[in-house]
Amino acid sequence: MRVDRFLSNLPRFNRKQVRLLLVEKRIRVDGKIVSDPHAEVREFSRIEIDDEILQVGKPLRHFMLHKPAGCVSATRDPGHPTVLDLIHEPDKDDLHIAGRLDFNTTGLMLITNDGSWSRRLTQPQTKLSKVYYVETEQEIGPQYAATFNQGMYFAFEDLTTQPAELDVLGPNTARLSIVEGRYHQVKRMFGHFDNKVLRLHRESMGPLTLDPSLKPGEYRPLRADEIELI
Repeated sequence: MRVDRFLSNLPRFNRKQVRLLLVEKRIRVDGKIVSDPHAEVREFSRIEIDDEILQVGKPLRHFMLHKPAGCVSATRDPGHPTVLDLIHEPDKDDLHIAGRLDFNTTGLMLITNDGSWSRRLTQPQTKLSKVYYVETEQEIGPQYAATFNQGMYFAFEDLTTQPAELDVLGPNTARLSIVEGRYHQVKRMFGHFDNKVLRLHRESMGPLTLDPSLKPGEYRPLRADEIELI
């Protein structure tokens, strides 16, 4: 919700008073002075006027998880363990996943209650790269990199993928960087060459890289400097 709308919905302020409060820089959202009426406030935001609290809000939380194989990227699932089952935090029902991974794909997963932060991370226009380590059934030929870089046509969605960068590490291993997250995208890209992906591991999302100290199933809070990277 816009901050001016939030304030106007309070019975004590009319629109003229709201505009004046913002111009006089008397409103703080999550500790920062706000003067733009279009600034976004959330249910988790702490909103203050001078020294008076209008909405207590909840602390924003950001976690990095090393997702193991055999785990569903969902908050609930009747038949399989989910990534939220691995999170042992209070009020974890407030959390959501920023960038899902397939059932048997491993690696970096980000979990938060900060909707604005996760949208910046995942929305297509930001074009944040996602880097994967890939192992395949057959050898990765020299034609793969050029084809991936040109973009690939997916008939089911009637779209062409954004250019992707492929760094071949060995006969059957590579590191792939993409800026999208289409359904089974990496597997479908290699499937173009009838080459089955045997292992897929996400190493990074944009500037955030999986902490090498985290074992599969382990997680930690993001540091303030990591949160500010997005």
